Amino acid sequence: MKASNFFIGLATGLATGAAATLFSAPQSGEELRTNVKTASTDWKEKLADVKEQVNQLKESINQLKLEAKSEIPPAMEGLKQSMAEWQEGTAPAKEHLQLEIMAIQNAIEELQKSISKDKKDDSDDDNKQVKNQEFNEIETEDDKKVSQ
Repeated sequence: MKASNFFIGLATGLATGAAATLFSAPQSGEELRTNVKTASTDWKEKLADVKEQVNQLKESINQLKLEAKSEIPPAMEGLKQSMAEWQEGTAPAKEHLQLEIMAIQNAIEELQKSISKDKKDDSDDDNKQVKNQEFNEIETEDDKKVSQ
């Protein structure tokens, strides 16, 4: 809703209400004319005040727009500059963290290789033990056959 439409409706409603009150009151013609003149003078003054306040509001809004246009771009530039400085300041720490992460990943890979190698060695040892045991059992059987 536009402010001008609101104020026009407000003024119309007030004028209609004032006129209805003046004309419905029991008074003589001369008193009625005097009251109508007084009321119209009062309403003209009130409308002039409202108009002045609306103009002041418009002026304030325009001033605010101008201030925003002049203040916001430098503030944004300052924020961009601060952000760039922060990024430059944190770049060495970021690189250091990335190097540490790579070192940890390499250590994990080496550990995994070592574990898999140990498992393979253990399984080879187990296989050798099984083969040795089988060989010993075969020898024992052969010895028994030869002795009989």
